[in-house]
Amino acid sequence: MNPSKSPILLVAYQCGPDMGSVSQIGWEWYQRMAKRRPVTLITHSRNRTAIEAAGAPFKGSQIEYINTEWLAGPLYRTASYLFPGKEHAIFLLSSVDYYLFDFLALRRSRLLRKQGARWVAVHVPTPVSSAAGTRLHQLGLPLIRGPLNCGLGNPIGFDEVLQQESQWLNHGRRLGQWFSARLEKSSHQQITLTATAATRATLPPKQRTRPLLENGIDHLKFTAHPVPERSSSDVLNVLFVGRMLPVKGVNYLLQACAQLIKAGYPIDLTLVGDGVKRSVWEAEAAELGIGQHCHFTGRAPLADVPLLMQQCHVFCLPSIRESGGAVILEAMACGRPVIAYRFGGPAELLSKETGILLDAHSGTELTAQLKTTLLDCHCRPAHWAAMGARAAQILHQPHPMGFDWEHKLDIVEQLYAQMQGYEGLPSCHNLRERYH
Repeated sequence: MNPSKSPILLVAYQCGPDMGSVSQIGWEWYQRMAKRRPVTLITHSRNRTAIEAAGAPFKGSQIEYINTEWLAGPLYRTASYLFPGKEHAIFLLSSVDYYLFDFLALRRSRLLRKQGARWVAVHVPTPVSSAAGTRLHQLGLPLIRGPLNCGLGNPIGFDEVLQQESQWLNHGRRLGQWFSARLEKSSHQQITLTATAATRATLPPKQRTRPLLENGIDHLKFTAHPVPERSSSDVLNVLFVGRMLPVKGVNYLLQACAQLIKAGYPIDLTLVGDGVKRSVWEAEAAELGIGQHCHFTGRAPLADVPLLMQQCHVFCLPSIRESGGAVILEAMACGRPVIAYRFGGPAELLSKETGILLDAHSGTELTAQLKTTLLDCHCRPAHWAAMGARAAQILHQPHPMGFDWEHKLDIVEQLYAQMQGYEGLPSCHNLRERYH
């Protein structure tokens, strides 16, 4: 059989278009890989409506749904009762049904094999946490996990904000990692794709890994456009896209913009996203006297994000705890300079050529640094436009970390081919390239 046409088993607990960042990752792997080779997708039944609305299953592929709602439903209701309004905590506790899903996915896979299904490899792209181990190695096939993005600690100086999201529950991931380590068996036919240095640090030293971003961009949608021309006296258009959660730090951005606007520097701030903090931050913008300068749009479909990027002068992500940063890639691909906090994923995505990383150890410091940086952006439009152009140049070319989805799939296709020939996987421990 032609190696590029050999069937793959894809098991993605989270998978569906416009259902959230991790679900989008699972969906990208399925819908793109299904155009390349036969794919059997096993996913959760809660994803079925969105998947079928998008026209799946696609020709040459099949989808098997696993239903654990009898467990997931009570878990979600219990978590919502115990942690009202705390999305991070609710997500962690309600996702415990993954372990049941994984068990049932293995059982379904064995049944499909009895019915004649044959695959050359198993790929588990979601969940993206090392705490979500899998039993699928028991199929005796080469196994790829990830790319994973996990293991991020907490920044210093923001305890009050982190407590709002019950970040202490992250310690429970250690129990999940312990349990997962006992589910899995290392093999020369297994490789784990890792998105960040923090992820690699959580994995056993002997585990075979290869750096690869968990997220990516579509070059056909996120295209480079020049930053709109402006003089140092014109309005500066600032964009934020993300969930309205405490850790996103939008309040610091509002405070910084308010100080600049009151000092006579015209700024328009567009805030795209929804969440428990949206109404709170809308009220704060009004109290700061900048309500007319702030446009809270609510959640926007992924298809609308490129146009929003093209309309701004600078993208700002003041999040104090961001493990990844797909939206940063999207901004860079559109040719926009980025302002972000130096922690987690943004610290590995940005360089001084493409944006500014802020170093702060309190909300007051972060607000002050946002103010200084936005003032510089306001006063030096040509300099910042040049950073945006450099960002687009970097994003729109192949990179070992897989910025673009199609290039990412090319990289993993090579692993599939090596696995199919049982050649043994390449040594990938030392591949550690910066994103810039």
